[in-house]
Amino acid sequence: MGKQVLHGRGLLFSFLLSILFLVHQHSSAAYGSSDELRALMVLKASLDPESRVLATWTSDGEPCGGGFEGVACDGSGKVANISLQGKGLSGSISPVVADLRGLTGLYLHFNNISGEIPREISNLTALSDLYLNVNNLSGGIPEEIGIMNGLQVLQLSNNKFTGSIPHQLGLLKNLSMLALQSNALNGAIPATLGDLTELTWLDLSFNNLFGSIPVKLSQLPQLTVLALQNNSLSGSVPPELNRLGENFKYGNNTGLCGAGFTDLGSCTSADLPDSSRPEPFSAGLTPQAIPQSVNISSADCSTKPCSSSSSKSSYLAIVITTTVVAFGVIVCGLMAILWFHHRKQKLGGLLEVSNSLLSTDVSKFSYRTASPLISLEYSNRWDPMTDERCGLGSSSQEIYRFNLEEVECATQYFSDANLLAKKSSFAATYKGILRDGTKVAVKRINKTSCKSEEAEFLKGLKMLTLLRHENLIGLRGFCYSRARGECFLIYDFAENGSLLEYLDMKVGEIHKVLDWPIRVSIIKGIAKGIEYLHSNRTNKPHLLHQNLSTEKVLIDHQFNPLLCGSGLHKLLADDVVFSSLKTSAAMGYLAPEYATVGRFSEKTDIYAFGVIVFQTLTGKTRTTHSRLEVGSGKLEDLIDDNLQGNYSKPEAAKLASIALLCTSEVPNQRPTMEAVLQELKNTSRSSSCRSKN
Repeated sequence: MGKQVLHGRGLLFSFLLSILFLVHQHSSAAYGSSDELRALMVLKASLDPESRVLATWTSDGEPCGGGFEGVACDGSGKVANISLQGKGLSGSISPVVADLRGLTGLYLHFNNISGEIPREISNLTALSDLYLNVNNLSGGIPEEIGIMNGLQVLQLSNNKFTGSIPHQLGLLKNLSMLALQSNALNGAIPATLGDLTELTWLDLSFNNLFGSIPVKLSQLPQLTVLALQNNSLSGSVPPELNRLGENFKYGNNTGLCGAGFTDLGSCTSADLPDSSRPEPFSAGLTPQAIPQSVNISSADCSTKPCSSSSSKSSYLAIVITTTVVAFGVIVCGLMAILWFHHRKQKLGGLLEVSNSLLSTDVSKFSYRTASPLISLEYSNRWDPMTDERCGLGSSSQEIYRFNLEEVECATQYFSDANLLAKKSSFAATYKGILRDGTKVAVKRINKTSCKSEEAEFLKGLKMLTLLRHENLIGLRGFCYSRARGECFLIYDFAENGSLLEYLDMKVGEIHKVLDWPIRVSIIKGIAKGIEYLHSNRTNKPHLLHQNLSTEKVLIDHQFNPLLCGSGLHKLLADDVVFSSLKTSAAMGYLAPEYATVGRFSEKTDIYAFGVIVFQTLTGKTRTTHSRLEVGSGKLEDLIDDNLQGNYSKPEAAKLASIALLCTSEVPNQRPTMEAVLQELKNTSRSSSCRSKN
């Protein structure tokens, strides 16, 4: 009996601890949410002083409720992304942005923001993407940025920054893109940038930089684009940069010299680097060499509203008082319950039943703990399509709504064994088998990555259901799950993977080498699919793909090409779309004008198509020399060696010239996809006539 009493008391004590923990969590979350709201309101007053753009940001609003334009939250209800690109903002960036500690993406590009970058921004250690390009920002680039270890993209181009490039940027070990072009930066290029082993894209063009090109830059293993044109650089160009081909841009630097580079003269002994002198900022750089995280508690609070110590203290006092009162009530209640149960033991020995009931209550209470996704839910009308029944059948002409059970069964509950691809944290693709034996690909997308406005999301989904073409991957259906906080798109399955898998074939993989007729057929099919997207047809408006690559070209069992990802940007939040472009930019698919205008057009899709054609002809992912080889007439050096000469030279020459035209740096010189298709048809007729003769 005594053991039962002790057991009952233990359960009550556990229950009490659970209550206190939840009260603490609730008060902490509420406090954090309130703190972020205040920070957002200060940021609004700074970025949009006339409140013409951010009218949806209100002091009594909920940042994670979907009502704050451009704000997205993570699973714990913290602000994770701010996407306000191209909104016409004309203010400045407040240091209070550093209060948003959970921020992973800040997208303020293509606005009219002025002032300096606050050094307090370095407190955003979780930030991976910082886009401030095409604004009127001035002053120097804060050296404190060097401690932002999570940064992958730093885009500061087309502003008015002055001073030298901080050598502390060499500490950003995860950085893949650094764009500082079109500013007024001076000084030497820090050799510490050569420590950025993940760097794929470095653009320092159109500045006032002088001195030599650090040798360490030429040794970066992932570097694919290096733009240094229109500076005052001098000295010998490291010969290793030859591997970048035309992706190494060095024009209008009259002091440069080097062998193997067009328009550069030979170097004299005076031009060669002095080994006795270290390169600029090349040694001794450690995290201790730069200021640590800035304490923003003393940040300017002159702009209202701003969190003050008195308001925080009063809020904390209220929370503590409420907690103490609640604790007292709970203790009294539990003591009464314990006394009651003790009396029940003496009267009838019913403690076992009581303990059982109490244990059940505790488990129910734990089970009912709120899901972190609740604050990110769409409205109750987010799922208005049909009832909960599932469309079990499918056809090429109909789109079905699947229920979660069907999707989970098809993918074996999203088994890792069925994982086909994973794109960071926002989406993953799984292989699945429906109950009728049909193979499908299931794209699993976090709801936090989708557009926050219900109407926009549904409009994007409707767009996807309208896309029907022989060279587009077929969408069979979709599924929503409020409980999981996820959306699922069910596509046809492509048996032969992606075109990317057939590039860079090594010795012994000859069975995966595509023969010449298949390559030509794939190129034509891709062109047809793009032309369909660009056209205006019945029930299908004009659409851009925006993210074409060989990975987005799937191959079916008959080796027909199928474009995937078409229209997906209509569903996803802007920050997710921007993040997905990093790989495209690194692999050379992103048209050069995007860096300056920041907009997609048919011409950007056509540029990517041209790159894909080069890759299909060469059988390689890197096409840095392809344009030079076409221009010099070295066709035999262009075509994949694995074909062993089994290809049509006239056809290859025609395809190479089309690719060259499509990848012109001047958008207006690129043809329309309709014109490309006409040229491809002419190529087929010419080949047919020659075969008959």
